Amino acid sequence: MLLISPSLVVLAVFVYGLIAVNIRTSMTDANDAAIATGREPATFVGLENYVRLLQDADFQHSLANMLLYTVVFLGGALAVGFVWAWLLDKPIKGEGIFRSVYLFPMAVSFVASGVVWRWLLNSNQGDNASGLNRLFEMVGLGFLQNPWWSDPRWGIAAIALPAVWQLAGYVMALFLAGFRGVPEELREAGRMDGASEWKLYRYVIFPQLSPVLLSALIIIGHMSLKVFDLILSIADSSNYSTKVPAVDVLQYKSSFAYADAAAVGTILLLLVALLIIPYLVRTARAEKTR
Repeated sequence: MLLISPSLVVLAVFVYGLIAVNIRTSMTDANDAAIATGREPATFVGLENYVRLLQDADFQHSLANMLLYTVVFLGGALAVGFVWAWLLDKPIKGEGIFRSVYLFPMAVSFVASGVVWRWLLNSNQGDNASGLNRLFEMVGLGFLQNPWWSDPRWGIAAIALPAVWQLAGYVMALFLAGFRGVPEELREAGRMDGASEWKLYRYVIFPQLSPVLLSALIIIGHMSLKVFDLILSIADSSNYSTKVPAVDVLQYKSSFAYADAAAVGTILLLLVALLIIPYLVRTARAEKTR
C-alpha cells in the first residue's frame, strides 16, 4: 500500500476528483461569464442542462456526426487492417519493410497529418482543384471530385479517411499478432482433414481472432468518440458540417458556458463507459475461468 499510495492519491484527485467536479458543474447554471468567473454564485439545476442539450438540434447534429465518423472510422480501419494482416500472415520477403510502411502513419500526430490532409481534401474543383480532386482530374476520374469535408451532410465521413490511414496499421499489427498466435498444430490438423486454405482460415483461424477483434473495436471505438484534434486541424471549430461533441466542449467553454461544456464532457464519458465497461467485465470473467 505504501508503494502504490502516491499513484492512488494522484488518481483519486486528478481523475476521479475532477470527474466529480465536472459532473457537479454540469448540474449548475454556470453558463455566463459572471457565474463562470465566480462573480456571482452558481445555482443547482439538476439535469436541466442535459435535457436541454439532448433536445437541441445543433447538439443532435454533433451526435449524428460522431456516430457517422465512428462507423466510417471503425469499418475502414478494421477492414484495411485485417486485409493487410491477412496478406502478411505468411512470411514474405521484405515483410519488415511492409510492416514499417503500414505502421509509419501511427508515428505522425493527428495535428500534423491533419495539416496535410486539409490540402489533400481541398474542396476546389475544376481548374482550381488541388489535392485529391486535382489527382482525379489528371487521371480522367473527374466525376469523383467532391467537396469532401465541406459537404454539409457527409463532411465528417471525409475526415474519417485520414483517421483510417493513421490507425489501419495499428489494427494490422493487432490482427497479425493474432494470426501468428494461432498454433501451427491447428493449421496442420485442418490441412490433414482435407480443408482447403480458405476453409482453414474460415473455420479454424478466423474464429481464433475474436478477442483481437474485440480489442480493436474497443480501442478504435473509444478514440472515435473523443475525436477533436484531427477535426480542428482539417476544418475548424466554427464549421457546422464537421461539428462533434468534443468540438462543442471547446465552443461552450470559449463562450463561458461552463455548465454546458461540463455536461457534454459527462455525456462523452458515459458513451465511452458504455463501450469500455462491458469489455472490462468480459475480461475479468475470462480471467476468473482460467
